[in-house]
Amino acid sequence: MRVAALAGIVAIFFIFAFVFMKAAPVISHSGLGLVSKSGFDAQVSEAFYAPADEPMYVFGMLGLLLGTTLTTLISLAVAGFFSIGAAISICELAPRAVASPLIAVVRLMASIPSVVFGLIGAMLVVPFVERVFVTVDMQIEYLAFFQISGRNLLTSVIVLTFMIAPTVITLSTDALRAVPDIYRETGHAFGMSRFRVVWRILLPAARPGITAGFLLGAGRGVGEAIAVSMVCGGVGKIPSLAHGFAALLTPVLPLSAAIINKSEAMSVPAVESALFACGALLLVLGTLFSLAARLIVRRTGGVGNAF
Repeated sequence: MRVAALAGIVAIFFIFAFVFMKAAPVISHSGLGLVSKSGFDAQVSEAFYAPADEPMYVFGMLGLLLGTTLTTLISLAVAGFFSIGAAISICELAPRAVASPLIAVVRLMASIPSVVFGLIGAMLVVPFVERVFVTVDMQIEYLAFFQISGRNLLTSVIVLTFMIAPTVITLSTDALRAVPDIYRETGHAFGMSRFRVVWRILLPAARPGITAGFLLGAGRGVGEAIAVSMVCGGVGKIPSLAHGFAALLTPVLPLSAAIINKSEAMSVPAVESALFACGALLLVLGTLFSLAARLIVRRTGGVGNAF
């Protein structure tokens, strides 16, 4: 077991080393502009057609970072709201004969391949968003900024919400089930209603596990590539609040989707290095989410320490 654990650590180390080594040219040439400037789509085209003796290694991924952040945070907020309600229903409201099949279905949803979610999103969600929210007048109004279609930030959020929710529901359910029954019995003994027992006792006690579920769900959202690339629009635009609701209809290009969408240009060393730089940023974000989840659980000390 020790040898296997050590082999896993070594493999992860070499993965990080390989990705950052490939991304080094773009990171060194771009500097802080890599995360503070935008224009990735045009820069990929420029690098692809640049002369071999004058390669272009300067890229800006601000639009990609914002696309990743917005799709993940919005979908996590929506999924979290429904996921906690679903976990409470499964653990505290549903009869055992109903709760067991429900949690089995949720765990099954968590194992569905992401390409299936992407296919459903492209076939159902994209036409739905285009039919309900996109109008000809809106397309004409915002034509100078971006082309509005069914593939946009809103569609990405809807698809990613259904992908994140099973993970959050599963971990929240496990956290609520781990709360000792004495907590519930004490609350009811003091005359508290079922709602107050859940709100004032069970949720605070299960907070470490629920928080870890949120962070792990965010990690999956950040790293999701196939499904999001099929519905995001494939353009690294930065949504503007000045556009109001139309900001949600902005086509975006998260980091993971950029690796898929621009992979056909990897024959050029500069573009290859840029896509590895996207991978390096994803590795950093995923590592931070995982470490944050472990730190929160460790500091809160598990069930009951929230009091």
